[in-house]
Amino acid sequence: MLWLVTSPDLLHTGEALIQTQQTVWTAVGDQASLSCQLTEEKDVLQITWQKVLPDGEKNLATYTKKFGLKVELAEKMDFQCKDLQSCSMVIRKVMEEDEGCYQCLFNTYPRGALIGRTCLRLYELHEPILDVRRSKSPAESVVSCSATGRPAPTVTLTVLQQNLSFSHYNSSSVTHSNGTVTVTTTALLSASSSTQVGCSVSVLSAAPREKLITVPGFKGTSDDGFVAFFHSVLSPTYFTFFSLGWSFIFAVFLCGALAALFSMFLRRRKKQNRYYYQTV
Repeated sequence: MLWLVTSPDLLHTGEALIQTQQTVWTAVGDQASLSCQLTEEKDVLQITWQKVLPDGEKNLATYTKKFGLKVELAEKMDFQCKDLQSCSMVIRKVMEEDEGCYQCLFNTYPRGALIGRTCLRLYELHEPILDVRRSKSPAESVVSCSATGRPAPTVTLTVLQQNLSFSHYNSSSVTHSNGTVTVTTTALLSASSSTQVGCSVSVLSAAPREKLITVPGFKGTSDDGFVAFFHSVLSPTYFTFFSLGWSFIFAVFLCGALAALFSMFLRRRKKQNRYYYQTV
C-alpha cells in the first residue's frame, strides 16, 4: 500500500522545473513508485536515476534514445521513461535498505543536468495495547490505549454503548531511537453496567488495527459501604477527633486516679493521727 505526500516538490535549475513527490511512504513488502516529470519541454539527452548514499550517489538506471534503458537491478526495479520528459521508477518488495532519498537527473543541452529529488520512507504499525483500571473514584474507569508506529499513529477510543462517552482525554507520545513513535491516549468512563470500549490505531493509508475490551459496570453494595466507611476512618478529620477523644478520656482517667490516691492518702493520715492521740 502506497502513500504520496500531496504537496509537490519543485526543484529547478534556471528556468527548468522538475515535478516530483517530496516524500513517498510505503510498507515493508509493498512496492513503491517514484516519478519525475519536466514541467517545461527541454532537449533532454539522457535521464539517470540515482540513490543518494552517505558517501555519494549510486547509479540505478539510465535512459537514452540511442541506447534505450539500462538498469543495474532489473530484478528489483522497473523504469518507465517517456519521450525523455518524464521517468518513473518502481521498487518491488520494498525492504528496509531501500529507504532513503533518490534523485533523477535530466541531462539537457545546452543547460546541463536538471535534478529532482524524492525520498522513500517506510511506515509501520504495531498492535494496540488496550487497558482498563479503576480510577480513584469507584464509579469511574480509566481506559488507556497505546500504539507504536512510524510516523506517529493516530489513536482513537470509542464506546459501543450509545448513551456513554469518554471524558478528560489525555494524550502523550514518546519517540524512540529507531524512528518509531509510541502514542498513548487515556480517558475516563462512567458506566453503571458493563460495556465494551474499542481502540482503533492507524498510520497514513495502512489498514487500521482495532481491539475491544469489556469494562465492568459499577453497582453500589454493602462491601462498597464498608470500603467507604474504612476510607472515612482513615481520613485526617477522623484521626483528629479520634485523638481528641482519647486525650479527653485519658485526662479524665488520670484525674480520677489522682483523686483516688489523694483520698486514700487523707484516710491513712487520719488513721495515723487517731493512733497517735490514743497512745499519748
